[in-house]
Amino acid sequence: MSQATKARFLEAGLFHQSLKARVEQYLQTSGRSPRDLPGMYLKTALILGWWVASYVWLVFGATSLWGLVGGCASLGLAMAGIGFSIQHDANHGSYSERRMINRLLGWSLDIVGGSSFVWSWKHNIFHHSHPNVVGLDEDIDIQPLCRLAPSQRLRAGHRFQHAYIWVLYGLLPLKWHFIDDFKDLINGRIGQQKMPRPSKWKLTGILVGKLLFYSWALVVPALFHPIWLVALGYVMTAFVLGLTLSTVFQLAHCVQEAEFTDLPEGSHTFPRDWAAHQVEATVDFARGNPLVSWYLGGLNFQVEHHLFPRVCHLHYPALARIVEETCREHGVRYRANESVGAALKSHVSWLKRMGRPTIGSAA
Repeated sequence: MSQATKARFLEAGLFHQSLKARVEQYLQTSGRSPRDLPGMYLKTALILGWWVASYVWLVFGATSLWGLVGGCASLGLAMAGIGFSIQHDANHGSYSERRMINRLLGWSLDIVGGSSFVWSWKHNIFHHSHPNVVGLDEDIDIQPLCRLAPSQRLRAGHRFQHAYIWVLYGLLPLKWHFIDDFKDLINGRIGQQKMPRPSKWKLTGILVGKLLFYSWALVVPALFHPIWLVALGYVMTAFVLGLTLSTVFQLAHCVQEAEFTDLPEGSHTFPRDWAAHQVEATVDFARGNPLVSWYLGGLNFQVEHHLFPRVCHLHYPALARIVEETCREHGVRYRANESVGAALKSHVSWLKRMGRPTIGSAA
């Protein structure tokens, strides 16, 4: 039995009950469905078109170094856009009311090199259940390379983590594409928590997705370009992808305004309810920037996403006003950074703080 199955939050209090009632009322009176919004289908077409156009340019159009660099940057950002805006909603079940559409679009993660099966357990179950809980949230555990939480062990090299962590962010897709998904499937666990084995058909889907990714990302380009150039293009694209994805997710949790929690001892009962924990462990940013919100798939409204993961992200700006007002009325601290720059500054400050030996370091 994993640690997560033993960890419990207090029963939902007035804050959570009031919040759910207000959001349900909004959805009923807004005239818009929680899912299957026309804007999502248009957005999906635009992002997938961006991805295809960037790929075609790289394979058949780029003839110079700058053409290669620009194409790789565009392809990496388009792939990140698929992750932010398409597969994320689909794998949460917030894209469509129809299960088949969610499954099909959720599989877009497999097409760009990940595993929707592994990701759903790592993100939907383990991360969303216990964000910023040391030992249960794998997203904040990149030990021994970095220290992201006060109770994690401090090492001498962490003093410089604010400078080198960006390289690690950029290299993460190489681990996802070739190591982590296979390792997690073989071991049947993600970090300290157990993950069930996939069924025969799900395993087939995982392997087919990997083969399709390797084919379009590596095999097809190698038919037209030298192997070394294909490898260079892959690494550059993956670096842009990893840096973009990792930074965005860290801006919501690994910042000075977010709270970190250790697994409670004894009964494993947290001293607050689930909804309050989600708000206190999560921080919004750039809420007033529609371009950022569009590209990030509403992930700059991370508080609202954690509270209502099955509501399409196009509703998040409206939900944010409801959440903030309800938090204020019930004494729950709601935090948001005004811009991407402010969130980045807070993330860097947190990394520096965690690299110093005076901040709650573990021996």
